[in-house]
Amino acid sequence: MDIALFSPSSLFAADGDSSDEETTETSQSFVERTHQFPGIELLIREFAFHQLNANLLWPGTFAFAEWLMQHRASIQRRRCLEIGSGTGALAIFLKKVSDIDITTSDYDDQEIEENIAHNCIANGVVPALPHIRHTWGDTFPVAEPDWDLIIASDILLYVKQYSNLIKSLSFLLKSYKPKDKNVVNPTEGEQNVAVGTDTGLCWPVFLMSWRRRIGKDDESLFFTGCEEAGLEVTHLGSRVYSIRPGRKEASSL
Repeated sequence: MDIALFSPSSLFAADGDSSDEETTETSQSFVERTHQFPGIELLIREFAFHQLNANLLWPGTFAFAEWLMQHRASIQRRRCLEIGSGTGALAIFLKKVSDIDITTSDYDDQEIEENIAHNCIANGVVPALPHIRHTWGDTFPVAEPDWDLIIASDILLYVKQYSNLIKSLSFLLKSYKPKDKNVVNPTEGEQNVAVGTDTGLCWPVFLMSWRRRIGKDDESLFFTGCEEAGLEVTHLGSRVYSIRPGRKEASSL
């Protein structure tokens, strides 16, 4: 896997996100940084460096948090999985401000899992959120995924990982088995659009916010790959995309 070598501080300065300028070094390995989310402040411990880039909050996290709060009715009472959780900040934010059952996930890496748990407890989310270690493209550790909402922000950094990411997304969306029997089947018509949403979403769905700058060709490569895998891509505005099983794929759910 390619590894990007840069410091968190230089990235924040360049992109002008919502993080506080003051940071506290807790050790040679970690930095604690205060981040301003909509209506709430979180203290997040970040790796000073992590070879899998799980060390910091990406700019899309803050923009996505804003969008999700503007469309809160779309996520209320959802069973949610965040992939590429990194520090766990977005999941912690959603847990604290919304009625949502959320699980974090990232590479099969113990340090990432332990740091997410640390950040949960530091921000009053006790017990820590459930976490699944999963490296994209590998066999998913849950045979029948029942998350109707999957989310992620700024995860398209490595073009070489697109096929693996699409493979994991395809499994999560196409193998979906609703835990709640009242969740509507998204293929039976307009009457099955999720009640109370303002975006017309059907379940299961993957919502992704993308704010990092990459080439248009690379971006379209991911979306084309999704469509070739039988997934339907829709731009919802503000660089938030929904990806769900296509009609033929969804008919078997």
